Amino acid sequence: MNYKFFLIFFLVFCFLGWPIAPAIAYEGEVVLTTEEHIKELQEQIARLKALIADIVLYKEISAQSYLVVDVDSNTVISQKNITQSHSIASITKLMNALVAVENTSGNESIILQEEMLKPQGYSPSLFLKLTVTVKNLLKASLIQSTNDAAQALTYVVGNDKFIRLMNGRARQLGMDDTYFYDAHGLDPSNRSTVVDITKLLTYLYNNHPDILEITKENDFQLPDPTGKLLTFKNLNAFSRVAEFIGGKTGYLPQARQSFAGLFDLNGKTVAIVLLYSNNRQTDTQKLIDWVKNNE
Repeated sequence: MNYKFFLIFFLVFCFLGWPIAPAIAYEGEVVLTTEEHIKELQEQIARLKALIADIVLYKEISAQSYLVVDVDSNTVISQKNITQSHSIASITKLMNALVAVENTSGNESIILQEEMLKPQGYSPSLFLKLTVTVKNLLKASLIQSTNDAAQALTYVVGNDKFIRLMNGRARQLGMDDTYFYDAHGLDPSNRSTVVDITKLLTYLYNNHPDILEITKENDFQLPDPTGKLLTFKNLNAFSRVAEFIGGKTGYLPQARQSFAGLFDLNGKTVAIVLLYSNNRQTDTQKLIDWVKNNE
C-alpha cells in the first residue's frame, strides 16, 4: 500500500511542477524570504494532500457518479462522472413533492381509488376508500417512500398533467438532463444527473425547507377513521443523523442504489448526491467523513 501512495505522491509532484532547486533572483525580481518560501511550500503540500485524498476517494466510492457541493458558496468539493445520466428511482419523489406543494393545498383531501393503489411497492396503511390529506400523503411518500402515496398525489390535478408539471419544473430549474415518466420512480426511464439533482436539492433548501423537514421524520402515524393508527417508518438511515438536513434514497435493479441529501458539516451546508451505487450508505458515509477531514 505504501508504494502506491508514494507513486501517486511522485506523479502529482511532477504534475504540479514542484520546485526542486532554490529560486534564483534576477534583476528586478522580488525575492521571497525564507518564511515566505516555507509558507508557499506548506500551501503546496496541503494542496497535494487534498489532491491525493480526492484521488483515493474517487477509487473508493462505488457509485458511478457523485457530486459534493458547498451549497452556500456553490463550490464543488468533490466529483465523479457528474454528467452521466442514470435512473433515479425514488429520488423522483422529491420533484413529486415540489409539484404537489406548489399546485395543491396541504389540507385538501383525497379519497383513495383503485388506480391510485396500483403501483408496486404499496403500503398496507393506504387502502381503498381511505380519505387522506395531501399533507399526509406527502409524509407517506417521503418518509416511507410509498409509491401509492406518490401516485395518489397526482390525481389532484390529473396524473398526466402532474407528470408534465414535473418535467416543466425540471426545465425551469435548469435540470436539462432530467426526465420523468411516472410520479414515484418505478419507471427506470426516470433519469437525471448528479448535477441536476443537486440543483433540485438546493432549490428545496432555499425555497421549500418544509419538504426537507418531512424527510427527517420517523414513525409517522396516519389516523384511520376505524380507530387504528397506521405507522410509516423512515427508510433512510441518515434521517437519524444529527447533521442530516433532508433528502431521499432510491433503489431499482436498473438504478442500483441512489442517495440525494443535505448535511450540516463543519458549519457548511453540503449537498451529497450519488447515483448507481453498490452501497449508498457506505458511499455517503465515506463522502461525509472526507468532507469533515478535508474541508
